[in-house]
Amino acid sequence: MASKSWATRLASYLKISAQNRGFATVRDDLKYGSSHEWVKVEGNCVTIGISDHALHHLGNVIFVQLPDEGAQLKQGTSFATVESMKSTSDVNSPISGRVVEVNTELTGSPGLMNASPYEKGWIVKVEIANGEEVKTLMDPEHYSKFCEEEEEEEEDANH
Repeated sequence: MASKSWATRLASYLKISAQNRGFATVRDDLKYGSSHEWVKVEGNCVTIGISDHALHHLGNVIFVQLPDEGAQLKQGTSFATVESMKSTSDVNSPISGRVVEVNTELTGSPGLMNASPYEKGWIVKVEIANGEEVKTLMDPEHYSKFCEEEEEEEEDANH
């Protein structure tokens, strides 16, 4: 019990969520990449973040390394790093384009990714370089199935 209260105090100090969030949420108004990034298309720009499913596996985020505004992203390549209590992971860009806004709130409060992955926990806004790339992303139904299959593979590997 003492370690749990210590972990809860540490989570509070690091401004991260320590509660169990339950089953991961997939939103109907987003597109998804195969490395678990979500994309919200708004005209010629997209907002990019990490899916609730991925965050559930990562655990509580304690640090985020963000790209610079103006950086050029290429689909499938790393543009940010997320560190959790469990591991450090690269965030791959689901879309090529130029970063037009960075969520600098994540620098001081990386736990926003866990607490609000689809609202306050977004990472960057990007001006789309190639609109055809959006068509390569998964719709919510396909992404849900993709996650279920990944879970089944993980369970099979653990048995």
